[in-house]
Amino acid sequence: MNSFMTDNQTLEDLNLLGKFKPQSIFSLFNQVHTAGGERLLEKMFREPLTDHMEINRRSDHFRYFQGKGVQFSLPSSLFREAESYLTSSGGGSLPMIMLDVARKRIAGIAVRDEQFDQLLAGITAATAMLQQLSRLLDQLTDHPHPEELEPVRKIFADQRLQWLKHWHSGQRFSFMQVIRYHHLLRHVFRVAVESALDLAYHIDVYIAVGNVAAARQFSYAVAFPKEDAVFYASALRHPGLVNGVSNTLSFGQNKNLLFLTGANMAGKSTLMKAFGIAAYLAHMGFPVAAGAMKFSVSDGLFTSINVPDDISMGYSHFYAEVLRVKHVAQQVSNGHNLVVIFDELFKGTNVKDAYDATLSVTRALADYRNCFFIISTHIVEVGEALLQTNGNVLFRFMPTVMAGNVPRYTYRLAEGISSDRQGMSIIENEGIFVLLSG
Repeated sequence: MNSFMTDNQTLEDLNLLGKFKPQSIFSLFNQVHTAGGERLLEKMFREPLTDHMEINRRSDHFRYFQGKGVQFSLPSSLFREAESYLTSSGGGSLPMIMLDVARKRIAGIAVRDEQFDQLLAGITAATAMLQQLSRLLDQLTDHPHPEELEPVRKIFADQRLQWLKHWHSGQRFSFMQVIRYHHLLRHVFRVAVESALDLAYHIDVYIAVGNVAAARQFSYAVAFPKEDAVFYASALRHPGLVNGVSNTLSFGQNKNLLFLTGANMAGKSTLMKAFGIAAYLAHMGFPVAAGAMKFSVSDGLFTSINVPDDISMGYSHFYAEVLRVKHVAQQVSNGHNLVVIFDELFKGTNVKDAYDATLSVTRALADYRNCFFIISTHIVEVGEALLQTNGNVLFRFMPTVMAGNVPRYTYRLAEGISSDRQGMSIIENEGIFVLLSG
């Protein structure tokens, strides 16, 4: 299976990754309680899916746990101790374990060595975690994909592990129980218990993501094969904005490029980021900030929103833009089905060159009907030229409403090309000419 194509520029533009990065999309969903769950969540963020059935299957998990309302309430500290014990080296035959545990016990009595107490704490934590996982599985009898839970259910059904169900918090294991249970968990059932631990990580992520979806009123996108060439999202908004204004976006092979105009601060960049984030999360099977969404899977996603210059390489801002467009054009021309977002193409050069280049690049990209594009610009004359030649281009703008000399922004898409010319009014409102004339 092919991996989803993207790059660091896109991840930065959309602020997708980063545990400690302010307002990153990862941090929005990172409500997990386990270290393994956090690792799994990051892996999902770094590896979006490209198979529509696999995407819908993962969405089923999130939707199910969101509706089920169950919690995996083991304290994080206890889970960390269980994880440390279950993933540590150890085990071996029963005689070897008996000798090792006896040595730890004698050392603990003779010289106050803590190894035996640490082993006991690890077994206790693992028992608590496995017991809660077993009880949680008993509540999931209506799971949409029971075959994924069945292997772990069989583990807990084994007679040699029935003590897990009868253990109660505060119970201290005897010396012989420590030997027996350590042998079972770290030798006899080592691989099986590690698969149970992996299931616990997945459930941790499913519950956390489902909780975020419920709290933020996100929905789950439905994935279709790439041949369907469809994208539709109603009430689409930026997931980082609690009360963000929503819009509807729709693409198909006959309308595969959206040409977006409007003033600065009118909301163009936020809309494009909302679209890009929704496309990325949908390929992960994650909930999206939309009322409803359906999409055909793409091979990848590329953006050009905040392209930096590169002083070390001697690149100007304009040349960095050119290289970015070239990189994306190579991927498009190679036949990949892509989602592409360009915000203000060629703003680092003069107006005449920017007009010619934006018009030529937009026309050329629009011919690739297997891809979806959003291209924004202040050069509305480009749109007027496209109107004459490209029937597969959607024209939308973000309006500016003037209240006297004060601009107000609706943040809602309107059909057509912007005719707003409020730049001088904004400059005059800031009193720049008054300052300079004094």
